[in-house]
Amino acid sequence: MGRVGAGVAARTAAAGPLLLLMLLLARPPPAAAGDSKKSGAGLVSEHFSQAPQKLSFYSWYGSTRLFHFRVPPDTVLLRWLLHVSQGGPSCTDVEITVHFRYGAPPVINPLGTSFPDNTLRQASFYIRTLLSTMILGNTSVNISHPAPGDWFVVAHLPPSSQKIEVKGSVPTCAYTFQPDMLAMRVVEVSILEPDVPLPQTLLSHPSYLKIFVPEYTQELHLELRGCVSSVSPGCPVRLTVGGSTLPRNFQKVLSCTGLTPSCHLLLSSPPWGRWLQMTIENLAGPHVSVVFTAEAAFTVCRPWSVTFHHHMKNNPNQSYDTSVGRLSQNPTQWGLGRSGRVVSGPFCLLNYPVMREDTDVVSVHFQPLNGAFILVYSHMPSVMQLRLDTGMDSGGSLIIILRVNQTEVTNDTLVAACVNAASPFLSFNTSLNCTTAFFQGHPMFLSSSSHTANLIIPYPETDNWYLSLQLVCPESSEPLLYRDCEQAIARVETILYLVPCLNDCGPYGQCLLLRRYGYLYAGCSCKAGWRGWSCTDNSTAQTVAQQKAAALLLTLSNLMFLAPIAVSVHRSFLVEASVYFYTMFFSTFYHACDQPGDAALCILSYDTLQYCDFLGSGAATWVTILCMARLKTILKQVLFVLGILVIAMSLQMDRRGIWNLMGPCLFAFVIMASMWMYRCGHRRQCYPTTWHRWVFYLLPGISMASVGITIYTSMMTSENYYYTHSIWHTLLAGSAALLLPPREEQAESWTCLQKFPCHYQICRNDRDELYTVT
Repeated sequence: MGRVGAGVAARTAAAGPLLLLMLLLARPPPAAAGDSKKSGAGLVSEHFSQAPQKLSFYSWYGSTRLFHFRVPPDTVLLRWLLHVSQGGPSCTDVEITVHFRYGAPPVINPLGTSFPDNTLRQASFYIRTLLSTMILGNTSVNISHPAPGDWFVVAHLPPSSQKIEVKGSVPTCAYTFQPDMLAMRVVEVSILEPDVPLPQTLLSHPSYLKIFVPEYTQELHLELRGCVSSVSPGCPVRLTVGGSTLPRNFQKVLSCTGLTPSCHLLLSSPPWGRWLQMTIENLAGPHVSVVFTAEAAFTVCRPWSVTFHHHMKNNPNQSYDTSVGRLSQNPTQWGLGRSGRVVSGPFCLLNYPVMREDTDVVSVHFQPLNGAFILVYSHMPSVMQLRLDTGMDSGGSLIIILRVNQTEVTNDTLVAACVNAASPFLSFNTSLNCTTAFFQGHPMFLSSSSHTANLIIPYPETDNWYLSLQLVCPESSEPLLYRDCEQAIARVETILYLVPCLNDCGPYGQCLLLRRYGYLYAGCSCKAGWRGWSCTDNSTAQTVAQQKAAALLLTLSNLMFLAPIAVSVHRSFLVEASVYFYTMFFSTFYHACDQPGDAALCILSYDTLQYCDFLGSGAATWVTILCMARLKTILKQVLFVLGILVIAMSLQMDRRGIWNLMGPCLFAFVIMASMWMYRCGHRRQCYPTTWHRWVFYLLPGISMASVGITIYTSMMTSENYYYTHSIWHTLLAGSAALLLPPREEQAESWTCLQKFPCHYQICRNDRDELYTVT
C-alpha cells in the first residue's frame, strides 16, 4: 500500500486543486461538482465536496469534525484534497490530524486511554501534518481501487489543555477544515459470468471486470487461461481483486509473471450478495499486447434453514416446534431426528433466521426466531445473519454475548465462534483464524473453563454481519472420545444488540448523540477525571473522597449568598434579596445535579438548572450595580425587569458567551457611574462622601469582584474546577454584600391617601425623590 495507485499515499502538493485533478486524471478536470467528462479509456471523473467545519482541540469524540462521503461503484482511483484555513489574531502553527475509515467512523484514541475489556479496536489510518504545511499546499491522500460505499473522514486538533475558557473572554483562532473527494470511475466494465469464458486483450489500458457473488458462496475460483504475450512467453499481467479499505486492506493482488500460460486465484468465503471488482493490468509494456481468457467458478454452499413454527392446540397451552428444512423444499420433510443430529447430506451450514427489532435511534435488538438458544454441531457451522446495512447502524456499538451450559462443554471440547462482515467464516475444520476473503474476523471461544464470551465492536462497518459457531473436537488417539465429541450438541445462548454507547457510558459518563447532516453517531463525555471510549479508564479519576469534597464545596459555597440576602432584608432591598435567594437556590441544585454517578441530585432537568444558574448569576450582578446607583424606586424597578429580560434573551441565544452577560452589566455600570458623577458635581465633593464607606465596603467589594472575575475567566481548569468555582461563588456573594448601599432614610410617617373597607391602603412616601442622597 505504499505507492500511489496501489494503496494509500499521503503527500503535499504545491499546486492548487485544479492541477492536482489534472495530475490525477491526466486530462482536463470536470467543470463542476458532480459533472463528468469521458475519456478515451472509458473513465469519468467526479468531484464531491462538503461544507467546511471549524476544528476543535480534542477532548472527546464530540470535539472531532466528521465528514461522510459515499464512493460510487466502479471507482478505480480516489483522491482526497484536504484544505485548511485560519482566521484570528492568536493563530499558531498547530498540528492537524485527519483519520480515514471505510464503512464506519474511525475509532480513534488521541489521549492514549484504555478501552473496556473485550473491545475490538483497530488502529485507524491517519495523517498528521502542521497547519503551515497544509496552507502552503494542498495535502492529498490517494487510494487506488477503493471499496464502494460509505467512507468517513475525521479531523481534530491536538488534545486540549483542559483549561476552561469563557467564550469571548480571550482572542481565539478559527481553524477551518474542508475535504474534497475526487473519484475516477470506469464506465466500460465487462461482466464475468460463472463458468463462461471471457476473452480479453490488454494493450496500454487495464481491463476492468466484475462478477456478482451470490449468497451462500463458499469459494470463488478465478483463472486466467491461455495467457500469451506478443513479445515474450509467460503471462505478464497483474490481477487485482476487491476494493481497498482502511484502516486494514485485504485486497488481493496477484502478479502472473511465470512462464505458464495460466494463473489462478482461490477466494474462500467471498463477500455475499455484491459485485466483486477486478482489474487486470499489462506488465509487459505500453506497446505489447497480452491475450488471455478469464474464467470464474463458484463452490456453492447448500444451507439448512432452521424455521420457527407456532402451533395452536385445542388446550390453552401453546407449543413451539423447531424443524430444520432445506430452502428449496418443504421444511417438514427435512427434520431433526430424536437425537437432534442433522440429517446427513451435502450441506455446509445451519442457517438460523434472525429477527431485527429497532428499539430507538442507533438501537437494535437481534433475536433468533427459535428463541435465544441455537444448536451448535461439530460437522457444520451454525450461522446467524445480523443486518447492519441500513447506513444508520454504524454509529453505535455492537454487543455480542455468548453463553453455554457448563454440562454441555466438557473436557477439551471447544465452541468456536467467528464474527465477520460481508460473509461468514465456514472453515472451522481447517483453521480458527476467522479470516474470509476480504475480512479478518473476530474469534470467540467457549470451553469447560470459560462459559461466557463477550465481544464489543465500536462503530461496526455498514454491512451484513455474520456470527458463525461450530463445535471443535480435540485431536485424540481414542476413537471413542472423538466419536462422542462428533455426536455432541451444544446449546449456546446468544445476546445480540446494537446500542449507542456501552452501558450508557457508565456512572461517570454521559452518552451524547451527535449528528452530521442526516447521519447520527454517539460518543461518551466523561466526568470526574474518568476517560476512555466508554468512560472506563480510571487512571486520572477522582477518588470517592475527592468527589464528595467537590460536591460539598460547589453546593455549600452557595450558602455565602445568605450574607447579601440578610443585608438586603435588613436594608429593605426586598427585590434584591429575592434575586440573591433565586441565585443561591438554583446554583446549589445545579451543581448538585452536575455530579457524576449516584452523587447527582436533580430536582429539574440538567438543562433547566443550568439555565437558571446562569440567569441568577447575571441577574444578581445586574441588580447589585443598579442598587448602588440609588435611582428612584419606580425607575429602578423598571430597569430591574428590563435588564433581567434582556439577560434571559441573551442566555437563550448563547448561554456561554461572556458578552451576553457583560453587556447588560456594563450598561448598568455606566448608569451607576453617571449617577455618582452627577452627585459629585451637584455636591462639589466626592460621592460616596464618607471615607469609611470607601475603605471598609466599596474597595473590598470591588477587589473581591475583580479577583472573582479573574479566576472565572482565566484560572479555571477541569482539574481545579471544584475549588476555583467554589471560590468564585464566595467572592461573588461577598462582593454583593459589601457593595450594597446603606438603607434609605425613611420618612417619619407614611400618610394614607384612602382607606378601603377591606382594609387595603394606598400610601405615599413623602421622602420619595428623584435621586435619594445618603
